[in-house]
Amino acid sequence: MKNLIKFLLFVGLLAAGISALYDYRLKHGGLNLLARATPEKYTLASSPSVEPKAVATLDALNRERRALVGSVLPSVVSIKTSRKVPMRRQSGMDPFEFFYRNNRQFRNPNDQARVQNSLGSGVIVSAEGHVITNNHVVDQVDEIEVAMSDGRTKQARLVGADATVDLAVLKIEDPGVKPLKFGDSDAVQAGDFVLAIGNPFGFEETVTDGIVSSKGRPNRVDGLGDFLQTNAAINPGNSGGPLINLQGEIVGINTAIISRSGGSQGIGFAIPSNSVRSALESLLKQGRIIRGYLGIQMRTLQNGQTDQETDGVVVEDVIPGSPAAEAQIQRGDLIRKFDGREVKSLGALRSLVSQVELNRKIELEVVRNGKPMKVETEIKEQPIDYLASRTAPRQPRQPQNPQIPPQAPPGPDEEDLQDEAPLAGVNVQELTPDLARSLNVPAGVRGVVITSVNDSSGELRKGDVIEEVNQQPVTSVAEYRKVLGALDANGTHVLSVCRGRTRSFVVLRAR
Repeated sequence: MKNLIKFLLFVGLLAAGISALYDYRLKHGGLNLLARATPEKYTLASSPSVEPKAVATLDALNRERRALVGSVLPSVVSIKTSRKVPMRRQSGMDPFEFFYRNNRQFRNPNDQARVQNSLGSGVIVSAEGHVITNNHVVDQVDEIEVAMSDGRTKQARLVGADATVDLAVLKIEDPGVKPLKFGDSDAVQAGDFVLAIGNPFGFEETVTDGIVSSKGRPNRVDGLGDFLQTNAAINPGNSGGPLINLQGEIVGINTAIISRSGGSQGIGFAIPSNSVRSALESLLKQGRIIRGYLGIQMRTLQNGQTDQETDGVVVEDVIPGSPAAEAQIQRGDLIRKFDGREVKSLGALRSLVSQVELNRKIELEVVRNGKPMKVETEIKEQPIDYLASRTAPRQPRQPQNPQIPPQAPPGPDEEDLQDEAPLAGVNVQELTPDLARSLNVPAGVRGVVITSVNDSSGELRKGDVIEEVNQQPVTSVAEYRKVLGALDANGTHVLSVCRGRTRSFVVLRAR
C-alpha cells in the first residue's frame, strides 16, 4: 500500500513539473510552433485596375443580367423522381417458398425493391401551379417531388404527358407560385441571347447563357415543330428546364443534346415555346395532345429546282381522304403560304399546321405548273394510325447483319448493301426491360440496342439505344430493318440515340 502511495505521489510531482516547464517555455517563446512571428508589412490594392466609367456599358449589362436571372429563378423548379424496381434473388432451394407462395399476408424475404432516383428540371407556367417538363423526366415513376427556388419541396401530380412530343404537365398546390410567360418562338432568330436554367447533375438553379444557334433542327415525329438549337450549356438534369429570352419569357423547353462525352459540347436542343404552349393547352383541355394534320408527304425545295426565287415545300404525295386531298392538292405542287404565313421549310409548315385550331378553314397558296393559285381546306385531327400508314417511297431492303435474322427472303438487289448501306456495320437487338435497367436508360425509351459497331466513326457505341432514324421511330428490330432498308446510301441521316440518361442526336454522313 505504501509503495502505491509513493508511486502516485511520484506521478503527480512529475506531471506538475512538466506543466510548469510547458508554461515557462510558452511565456518565454521557447515553443517554436506557437512562437509569434515578426509582423509583415503589407499594402492591399485600393483601387480597381479599370475605372468604372470605362466599362459603364458592361456594368449596366451586368446589372441587367442579374435582374433578368433574379426575375425568372423563382419560376424554375428542380424535379426529383423515384420508382421502385422489383428485384428477386435467385436461389436453387428456397425454404420459405412453400410458406409464402400463396399467402399474401407474409412477405417473402427474397422479394426486394430497389429504388431508382432521377433528376430533371421544370418551369411553372400557370398561376394554378402547372409545371412543364419533359416526359422522359417523369415517365413511369412512383413519386414526383418538386423543389422550389426558396428551398421548399412539394409533391407533384402528373396531369398529362405525351411521349412523342416529350412533354409532361405536373401540378403542385401552392397559391403563391410565379408563372413565366410564353414567348413567341416563331419570332426567335439565330443570334438571339438566351439563358438555360435547370438542375444539371443535381446542381439546382444553374444558369448558363448563350445564343440561339439555329432554328428548324429535325425534331421527333410529333408534327409540332422543329427544335431550337442553342450553345448555352445543357447537361443531364437540364431536361425540362426553360430556355429564356431577354424579356424573361419562355422560348423553349430544353430536351436533348449532341455529345460524345455525355455532357455539354455546345449543341443543345429545345422544343419551341409555341409548340409547348399548344401541347400544354391540349393536355389541360383534352387530357391528350390533339394533333392537326394536312395529309401530305413533302420535301423542302432545293435551290435551282424551279425558276422562282422563293422558299417553299414540294408535295411528294397526298394521303387519300386527308385535308390536302379535299383541297385537291396534287403531287408536285409547291406550297408557298399557309394561312397567310410564308412557308420556308418542311419544319415550318409542320409547325404552322400544328398551331391551327381544328375544323377551321385555312387558305393555301401553291404554285402548280408554274402558275400561282389558292385553295382552301379544313384542318382536322390527325388519325391515330396516320404515322404508321405513311410508307416510304422505296421498297425496304434487308441489310445483311448476321445478328438479326431475316424476316423474308433477300431481294435481288440486296448484294449491293454490304459495306455501302448506312449503318451496315452496326448490329442491334431488342431492348428488353432487363436490358434497359442494366443500361440505366430512362423508362420511357423505346428502341433497339447496339450490340457491336464495326465502324471507325466513333459516333456510335455498344450499348447505345437507337430510338429513331430520320425521325422514324424504331421500337423493334423489325422496324429498324425496315427503316434501314429505305435509306439512301449517299445521304445524310440523323439518329436519335439514348446513352445512359442522356438523349442526343448523331449525324451520319456518306463517306
